Amino acid sequence: MRPDAPFREPWEAQAFALAVELSDKGIFEWREFSFALGAEIQSAQAQGRDEDYYALWLTALERLLAGKGIVSGVVIDAREAALKSAQALDAHRR
Repeated sequence: MRPDAPFREPWEAQAFALAVELSDKGIFEWREFSFALGAEIQSAQAQGRDEDYYALWLTALERLLAGKGIVSGVVIDAREAALKSAQALDAHRR
């Protein structure tokens, strides 16, 4: 019997791999990422948001990188807008 796949979508595996690679290269310590992810999970729970684990993972990674000046907030905002637009289009097609 095969266990369930750890990732439901390819982007989840990519986000996981990116975080591991950036930590391995010394961009941040894994402990920093763990704290950032924990904060995102707690925030989502406190606000009653039912978000996918890897969506929170990606948000934590983006915020950590933005906080270190590696990625700008403008780039993150543009990505989020593009994702929301794609989701809206996908929902409309259903």
